[in-house]
Amino acid sequence: MYKVGLTGGIGSGKSTICDLFKYYATPIIDADEIAHALVMPGKKALSQISECFGQSYITDAGVLNRVLLRKIVFNDAEKKQQLESIMHPLIYAEIEQQLSLLTDDYCIIAIPLLIETKMQALVEHILVVDCTMEMQINRVKLRDQLNDTQIMTIINSQACRAERLTHADSVIYNTQDTGYLNHQVDKLHQKFLKQAK
Repeated sequence: MYKVGLTGGIGSGKSTICDLFKYYATPIIDADEIAHALVMPGKKALSQISECFGQSYITDAGVLNRVLLRKIVFNDAEKKQQLESIMHPLIYAEIEQQLSLLTDDYCIIAIPLLIETKMQALVEHILVVDCTMEMQINRVKLRDQLNDTQIMTIINSQACRAERLTHADSVIYNTQDTGYLNHQVDKLHQKFLKQAK
């Protein structure tokens, strides 16, 4: 099976592109969805985070306090590294598990930090979703209600646009309307089907 790694900075439109690929019944493995599932109550990652960071990062309802955790990891490189050392091995193990169940011609593996985690070898094709930084900031503001400083902290913690683009086998520039995106995804769908044969 041909494995396509979909990546891009925060607010670039990765979820939108995944939704367009779903139109073709393309299987999507989403690292963000996996990460959310891994920190649900009773899951291994949640207990490891509690042990590493303290019980204050778990709410009275037993769920992860994402706001508090985000605040510390994006302002403390050591804490960020500790969180990644817990989450990344579990995320990639689950990706491999989900891959083992697929029999399709190709699949999309959406991994925001594909370049940062140096996991390019996991996939055969890297598809980067790209847009201007101004667009990223505006989209994240609307979606997550974060301020400019918070958003820039996240953007600066990720690979820069230029670095991501140097790794790209294909690029979707998410700067135009949905019709344009549909056309780009359709072309890539046909391309990936050919590559899979």
